Amino acid sequence: MAHAFTPGLKVTPRTTVVKERKLPLQGEVLVSKGQKVRAEEIVARTQLPGNVEVVKVAQRLGANPDELENLMLKKVGDRVEEGEVIARSAGFFGLFRSEVVSPVKATIESVSDITGQVVLRGEPIPVQVHAYVDGVVKEVFPSEGVSIQTSASLVQGIFGVGGETQGILKVVARSPDEVLTKDVITPSLKDCVVVGGAFITAEAIEKAVAVGVRALIAGGISDEDLRKFLGYDIGVAVTGSEDIAVTIIVTEGFGRLQMAQRTFELLKSREGERCSVNGATQIRAGVLRPEIIIPYDTDVFSLSPSSEEVSGDLSIGTVVRIIREPYFGQLGTVTALPVELTRIATESQVRVLEVELESGKKVVLPRANVEIFETVRA
Repeated sequence: MAHAFTPGLKVTPRTTVVKERKLPLQGEVLVSKGQKVRAEEIVARTQLPGNVEVVKVAQRLGANPDELENLMLKKVGDRVEEGEVIARSAGFFGLFRSEVVSPVKATIESVSDITGQVVLRGEPIPVQVHAYVDGVVKEVFPSEGVSIQTSASLVQGIFGVGGETQGILKVVARSPDEVLTKDVITPSLKDCVVVGGAFITAEAIEKAVAVGVRALIAGGISDEDLRKFLGYDIGVAVTGSEDIAVTIIVTEGFGRLQMAQRTFELLKSREGERCSVNGATQIRAGVLRPEIIIPYDTDVFSLSPSSEEVSGDLSIGTVVRIIREPYFGQLGTVTALPVELTRIATESQVRVLEVELESGKKVVLPRANVEIFETVRA
């Protein structure tokens, strides 16, 4: 049987998810292998060096740099409070003395008799890493972090913004083609992950922020509304670090696009469950997909393998999503994989495939225009 490899977009009712949770620099791991953890639990922590503040002490005291050491009231390694005097001039016959105070709470890191400057190191910045998903510690990386394993439903989106969050999954749309409007965003959805249908309106985003919704999920969104919400254009960089009050994930793309029926049905079937969401996206090299992870409570703390995943091989019978116009966002099943190159409208010769859409219509497309819509064998 003909086959090829193509990138996949996972929408799976049950799979094994493993997440590495590592510190930006060495620190302390707080859990052990095999330990049960919840998404909000801190699994590792460390401290980043504080910010540096340079104070031109000699200049402010009207002294020469080589005189600085004798004017300092504090020495290297001393901790000082904000507003505390760190240096004082000799004055004139003990009078008219000038003083320099620390602008921050810090530790004196260096005193230079060449530049006349004092370097202050601010308070260490605590960094904590959470488990992110309910699960069990699969592996411990000493002084670095851990990996967490869970059995869960997994839905990957096309694009997202906003970082990691958790909440109860609530489906407010009655069908995958229903628009997510502000009218369905109520105070009862505070701290929830809200699922709509075909589109997220700008008013719905504003209402979600006001109510305290953790995340919004739907088929599509207007790029103009997203730009207005963020205050800038996204560009091609990795998303996920935006300073916004609600994470947003779209499963199909930009515009008014109906959520795939299978995706909607899967999310609907897990309504009311705790889930973890991350809007981080990278489209180019090293593809990173936004995700919704919904652990199973019954075996969330088991390290045993779960259902077998379908591989990334593209073959006859594989379910794919079309990622180019004019069939953008539609699902279909591969019915043929011709080996020979085919000339397309752009005059390029490429490898193609035949896809039967859910409507029954068969279309021929470049293989680069589809991605595998991965499922799991029960």
